[in-house]
Amino acid sequence: MPHVPVAELKDYVGKELGRSEWLTIDQERINLFAEATGDYQFIHVDPVKAAQTPFGSTIAHGFLSLSLIPKLMEDILILPEGVKMVVNYGLDSVRFIQPVKVDSKVRLKVELSDATEKKPGQWLLKATCTLEIDGSDKPAYIAESLSLCFV
Repeated sequence: MPHVPVAELKDYVGKELGRSEWLTIDQERINLFAEATGDYQFIHVDPVKAAQTPFGSTIAHGFLSLSLIPKLMEDILILPEGVKMVVNYGLDSVRFIQPVKVDSKVRLKVELSDATEKKPGQWLLKATCTLEIDGSDKPAYIAESLSLCFV
């Protein structure tokens, strides 16, 4: 992650910070997420039954797609210099726009929406994260991710 002086954080608010590399969402990843969460709904794990739905194939869990935010934005999000630790502070909003079909390629577009000093040495960064699907005009989701930085 790029590091900038704390005084410059606000200069990046409202700006696109970049896009991640493409990541293929294959059936193995979907199955592992189902195993980790206990969510075995057929639309995710049964290709034969899922083929009979309007989606025509299995789709990734919405929360699987959402859980990719930290990894996909790790080289994109601007952080304050001297940061000792960054923790997931939650989400302000999430809108799932369309599902991610198996074997789709996705990437994350990140824009810094806000940078606020919560207390001395703690900066709350809000990033608008858009998960793009290769070949689609509509994203999978738009989410406002919150990261708390300790400097």
